[in-house]
Amino acid sequence: MTDDDGAGRDAVSGGDTRPRRGHRALTAIGSGTVRAFRVAALGAQAAPGALAVLVLVTLTDALLPAGGVLATKWLLDVLQLGSDAPGVPQPLRDRPVLIVVGLAVMTLAGALMSHVSQYVNGRIRRAVTLLVTSRLFTTVTRLSGLRHFEDPAFRDRLRMAQTSASDAPDEVIDSLFGTVRGVITIASTLGVLVMISPVVAVLVVVAAMPGLIVQLVLNRERADVLWRISPRSRRLAFYQDLMMHPVAAAEVRIFGAGRFLTGRMNRELRAINAAEERLDRKTFLAHAPLMVAGAVVSGGGLVWVVLGALRGDFTAGDVTAFVGATGGVQGAAAGLVMCLARIHSTLLLVAHYDDVLATPQDLIAPAAPVPARPLEHEIRLEDVWFRYTDDGPWVLRGVSMTIPVRGSVAVVGLNGAGKSTLVKLLMRMYDPSRGAILWDDTDIRGYDVDGLRSRVSAVFQDFVQYELSARENIALGALEHLDDDARVHAAARAAGADRIVAGLQHGYDTMLSRAFWNDDEVGDDTTSVGTTLSGGQWQRLALARSLMRSGRDLLVLDEPTSGLDPQAENEVRDLLGTLRTGTATLLVSHRLGAVRDAQQIVVLAGGVVAEQGTHDELMRAGGEYARLFTLQATGYQDPVPAGEGVSA
Repeated sequence: MTDDDGAGRDAVSGGDTRPRRGHRALTAIGSGTVRAFRVAALGAQAAPGALAVLVLVTLTDALLPAGGVLATKWLLDVLQLGSDAPGVPQPLRDRPVLIVVGLAVMTLAGALMSHVSQYVNGRIRRAVTLLVTSRLFTTVTRLSGLRHFEDPAFRDRLRMAQTSASDAPDEVIDSLFGTVRGVITIASTLGVLVMISPVVAVLVVVAAMPGLIVQLVLNRERADVLWRISPRSRRLAFYQDLMMHPVAAAEVRIFGAGRFLTGRMNRELRAINAAEERLDRKTFLAHAPLMVAGAVVSGGGLVWVVLGALRGDFTAGDVTAFVGATGGVQGAAAGLVMCLARIHSTLLLVAHYDDVLATPQDLIAPAAPVPARPLEHEIRLEDVWFRYTDDGPWVLRGVSMTIPVRGSVAVVGLNGAGKSTLVKLLMRMYDPSRGAILWDDTDIRGYDVDGLRSRVSAVFQDFVQYELSARENIALGALEHLDDDARVHAAARAAGADRIVAGLQHGYDTMLSRAFWNDDEVGDDTTSVGTTLSGGQWQRLALARSLMRSGRDLLVLDEPTSGLDPQAENEVRDLLGTLRTGTATLLVSHRLGAVRDAQQIVVLAGGVVAEQGTHDELMRAGGEYARLFTLQATGYQDPVPAGEGVSA
């Protein structure tokens, strides 16, 4: 939800919005409190022992400042007044060395508490980060379709959710315990201050309140700024990745695009810096008068206590205790404000994490999904319409076609005709806006989506080059067979990738990456990095990956030969002809020579089926297919020079 959306709602509602805003503020405080304790509960779930130790350490650490102030007051009073020191327990009046020992013990305890707290906080942070990160990406992988991932707003929210998943739990738990520590420290230290002057104690508390309110307001604004600059942060990361990515490095250098990309990067960074600078300036200007007010309160109180001591109303211990208690209360109050501010600010980011966890499925699941069964007859598209947004242009407009169970259908057309969208719909990455796709006689929306996809395999034009081992790159098509050497080798052999893998240094265990190495393979030898492949070799591995899945009923081949040389293309074309036997196959290609053997060719133009038939039928029809085929074939023929002909 954007700020403009919120402004629009307020404008439409009309009238005085203060009651509604007050209600929203109370609701936000309530939901924030619930969210904070829910995040803290993650600590109990992930590291219960460490959290229990942290509770004990926090309580002890919170009482030490007041204990130190009180012990110092007693020591000075005993040194000044001896056994007549008021308020000092009788055993300590006669043996002040016990007070010194107590101070030493408290000093040692304070030092130990700091180290123990740091250690257990680290344990809690690691355990909770593992838990929440796992939950985040489990949720992300649970999303069945592509709609969310092709939505810029969701990607911004996901990026901020990643940040909060790694940082927020630690921040919230640390700040919650810091808040508890601050409250106990303030309460116990105020108890010492009340013994001296209840009036000054109240003034010290009142002086700390504006800082809390201002900080909470500023944190709300900081969260809004982070959300507004999120698209710029994503573009900044994009430009930085481009300039560091090995695939883009050659093109960036040959075209001299480095300066251009650096300029774009700096432009985004300057805009981000400017937004943060405005917020930091506002924070500084808001805090300056509060610091002055705190100094006036503590300074005025000190003057009043010193004058009272000169009159004999207070002891030297009282003056020292006042100084220590005032500084302790103000310091704890400032820490409390910062802890509450950190909680408030972090929870605003945690909201993005919660939003991602609560993201609804973009594919509507049936109440009683039907287990996917083997294809018996055909896959049929009936009057399929589709557009990516409710107000966007139609990409497909009434497409109807059939893919027989043991037949091959090719889809051709110019860029933007709707071919890639058709593939996404067949693999149920999206659902049609209108019409239906039938698996035999059942709408695929009635099937369990994972079960349906288990009966489908694919080679995509934009296949992924996983920076994993050769074995893992192939076995990703059926991970349950990752350790099945025979299955992996057979898939590689069927795709013609076995010769490629045989030439690698470590065979199937070779890491296909210049950025990583296989730790199990090289140990501490970080100079032994992996290797990478050519585009055509990667495509062979992608084809092998698709062949790992046995029992497939539909094989989708999206430009399967686009990265191959002519000889390899011919070999793969022959291979695909063999693989298509007994399998429903959809072939998408710009190379019309690769589709001429398909049993049916569908020509898409402007989101509609312009023509369909066999290669010979379409050539005789002399329509769009014939025009494109002839145009493409002409490019492979040498023109006959003018004046030359065939001699009689």
